[in-house]
Amino acid sequence: MKSLIVTADDFGMSIPVNEGIEASHSDGILSATSLMCGGDAFSDAVERAKRLPNLGVGLHIHLVDSRPVLPPEKIPLLVDRDGCFSNNPEWFGFNLYFSGEMRRQAEAEIEAQFQRFEGTGLVMDHINGHHHFHMHPAVTDAIAKFAPRYGSPPVRYPVEPFFPSWEAGADKPVRRLFNWALYAGLTSRMRRKLKSAGLKLNDHIFGVNDTGAMTEKRILAYLDHLPDGVTELYAHPAKRMENQPQTYGSAEEYSGMVSPVVRAKVAALGLQPLTFKAAFSA
Repeated sequence: MKSLIVTADDFGMSIPVNEGIEASHSDGILSATSLMCGGDAFSDAVERAKRLPNLGVGLHIHLVDSRPVLPPEKIPLLVDRDGCFSNNPEWFGFNLYFSGEMRRQAEAEIEAQFQRFEGTGLVMDHINGHHHFHMHPAVTDAIAKFAPRYGSPPVRYPVEPFFPSWEAGADKPVRRLFNWALYAGLTSRMRRKLKSAGLKLNDHIFGVNDTGAMTEKRILAYLDHLPDGVTELYAHPAKRMENQPQTYGSAEEYSGMVSPVVRAKVAALGLQPLTFKAAFSA
């Protein structure tokens, strides 16, 4: 049996992102989105979510390339002089692994993000991390600690299967194989830890190898190669670029999400894009 979840990350990052996500749900195939509780357009995102009752909204834990929920003075090791998180995920992750005090501050910030989400009144559909930072042991441990207090929502498993990805993409075989091996190794502990905490994870994912390039063509190809199980297909749609990496084609991703051709393909396959909670209760 095949189940499909279609997710957009970075909800709350900016107004153009929020606009793209709302329209991708209302006019396209989008079924879920991941909310940045420290995003510049957080309040606007919450307002939009409350008028979209069928959109699954999850927590997008962010510790890099953004601003914190906690006051900067409470987490001085996580922020720069302007009160912003690091824009160097690799270096930040390395330091986080070896610094006990950084891990304590990160746990406090993650708890604050859980609490801010709860304060919206929205039901937490799922959990994932900005730049897949939920794979980091410190973040995984915090999720295992806090998620059961918030309904034990499912967590994104970010390992894109090599063969379906290669067959669909028809390019970058070395990169696709490398990412599969790397992410499989990095998530081994994460899977064990989260499952022992009673949390569920999707079986497959598409979008890791084509981040910022989930165009109509890519989406159609992935739909033709869906494996059995619960598959998440994710993108970063936006009406226009703002506060996003210059390598992202977010406007093209938005076009793919609302494409009539894509919608027809989903219908022809007999699929109904689901929220995470719906996928795991089916």
